[in-house]
Amino acid sequence: MVISVLLADDHGVLRDGVRRLLESAADIKVVAVADDGEEAVEKAAALQPDVVVMDISMPALNGLEATRRMADRAPAAAVVILSMHSSPDLIREAFVAGARGYLLKESAGDEVVKAVHAVAAGRRFLGDGVADKVFAGESPTPLDRLTQRERDVLRLVAEGKSNAATAARLGLSPRSVETYRLRLMQKLEIQDLPSLVKFAIRHGMTTLE
Repeated sequence: MVISVLLADDHGVLRDGVRRLLESAADIKVVAVADDGEEAVEKAAALQPDVVVMDISMPALNGLEATRRMADRAPAAAVVILSMHSSPDLIREAFVAGARGYLLKESAGDEVVKAVHAVAAGRRFLGDGVADKVFAGESPTPLDRLTQRERDVLRLVAEGKSNAATAARLGLSPRSVETYRLRLMQKLEIQDLPSLVKFAIRHGMTTLE
């Protein structure tokens, strides 16, 4: 059986390298690639791949939110997160979101092929250095305190979007966006915008790019 894979990463060079690694296996075929989270969700819904290999930090929609949405749009697809982020909270959040595998870009290599085989067979896969981190603690992550809408607002505000732009993107009023922003900052015990942006970067909601 050939395993169909959707590959989502906004870095073209890295994406091409991972694609070559995957297609070096005779039973893996990359059926599509995506540059951002929204495109990944749409292509997953259209193609229903067996596996999605996806970065966390992507424009338009980050990998965690894309993973959550794929649970409804492509429920049979097993998601493998391939990320530079090694935060225990973030790794745990990925599995809470529905990921079946997690590996770090710095040590991925042939692990990507192993991960695809594992999750396609219904198993979980934890890359080198990930297992100890993901099981380091059972306490809720800070992101667990936020609703889906609050996470959406957090991501867009951290990306530098104005209240008006965020409102237009989410179908809200600017006043509602401001209310969500203040509420999520209270929940996270964050007092200012720079600290909010740092939080978003640390938890893979956005990047410095």
